[in-house]
Amino acid sequence: MNQHHSKDQWRLTYHIMPEKGWLNDPNGAIQFNGLYHIYYQYVPETPLGGATHWGHMTSKDLVHFNQEPIFMSPDQPFDSHGVYSGGGFVKDGLIHFFYTGNVKLDGDYDYIYSGRKQHVVHVVSDDGFNILKREVVIDHDTFPEGFTDHIRDPKIIEHDGVFYMILGARKADNLGAVITYRSTDLSEWTYVGNLIEGTKDEGYMWECPDLFELNGRYVLIFSPQGIREEAYQFNNPHVAGYIIGCMDWDEVKFIPETEFIELDRGFDFYAPHTFEDETGRRIMWSWMGVGDIMPEYTNPTIARGWQHALAMPRLLTIKNDRLIQQPLTAYEGLRKEEQPLNINERYTLEDKAFELLFELPTEDEFSIDLIEDTTLEYKNGILTLEHGPSGCGRRWRSTKVDHIETIHIYVDTSSIEVFVNDGEVALASRVYPKDNMPHAHVKASDQAKVTLWGLKPSI
Repeated sequence: MNQHHSKDQWRLTYHIMPEKGWLNDPNGAIQFNGLYHIYYQYVPETPLGGATHWGHMTSKDLVHFNQEPIFMSPDQPFDSHGVYSGGGFVKDGLIHFFYTGNVKLDGDYDYIYSGRKQHVVHVVSDDGFNILKREVVIDHDTFPEGFTDHIRDPKIIEHDGVFYMILGARKADNLGAVITYRSTDLSEWTYVGNLIEGTKDEGYMWECPDLFELNGRYVLIFSPQGIREEAYQFNNPHVAGYIIGCMDWDEVKFIPETEFIELDRGFDFYAPHTFEDETGRRIMWSWMGVGDIMPEYTNPTIARGWQHALAMPRLLTIKNDRLIQQPLTAYEGLRKEEQPLNINERYTLEDKAFELLFELPTEDEFSIDLIEDTTLEYKNGILTLEHGPSGCGRRWRSTKVDHIETIHIYVDTSSIEVFVNDGEVALASRVYPKDNMPHAHVKASDQAKVTLWGLKPSI
């Protein structure tokens, strides 16, 4: 850690964050020859964003990470305004990355209906570090009619020896959609139609689509912009969620079997991105942030030259028509000595990064005061995460939960992630306490049990 960062109490200790500048969407996550790679949208020059590169980190356990050199930069004519998001795909000993090359033309354009080109670019690597080939495989001008200039974020799925590429899109009538291309060689691609389309209440643009098979069913994750807000869901400027369903591969259509379900009910979660590791686990990365948050809330680290982070990677499974999201058990390796906490007693904590497990055998109401001025309260079937001034404009998010048996909380120096009922509900938020001594105070019935661990740094 450099001298400047050593004085920054908000630098995270076990989350991926930029050394300087801006970070957003996770990209290209893979495991290759035992080594995990995670790439991400990165602008080293400024914490306010701009023409993105692909930053790169590697890990052997998804807990401890090594910072690698920037993998790709916007230095080609087909990506001069950003190496935008995309996915990674391993085939026959090579890694195939696909991303959106963003180009903004000079002139009087709105960059929605005109003036923007978003090419699909194919990159081949033999190790995740070296680039053997980098070329446009779908030129923007060949996209189908009926869409705006916003078609991006390619992700690959293979079925019966055929490769399918899905892309998020904004239709000309301002409805979201996921479109599909097909290939037999990962180089020549043919448009086959729309995988699924949205309604006027489901947003105007669907970003970062991700289709995969899990527990014998298909899951479609995407991030709709402009979805209609409701009292207990879709409260952020942009949201991310999923639909569980099945695939009609003859027609290449996704058939929903559930409604669209929001993945995370906190303030800071967007652009989730999954991969299957070499043990068969489906793991999800996400940006612990969201665009267009100002003026409602902000991140004071901008003044310190950096902004945003990735959330902890989450293990995905399906239970009762819902995605279950759980922190990886490997993070237990960061635990310090176990400390039981008494109910209704306030504790000043020695560690700014800690893990707290709250077990509630009855369906009683409760509240948990944490960090500096953050409260997690359950009352009348509503769970509410509320911040005071340390939220920097983040006030509260509430969600319906029929009953609560466990609350699993991970706190870092400027973040909190909450997992309810072993991952049935999740909430992620940035928070910026000024007090260097966090506290914990659980108010609940005497039957409840609270366990706390300080956490060692891993970044």
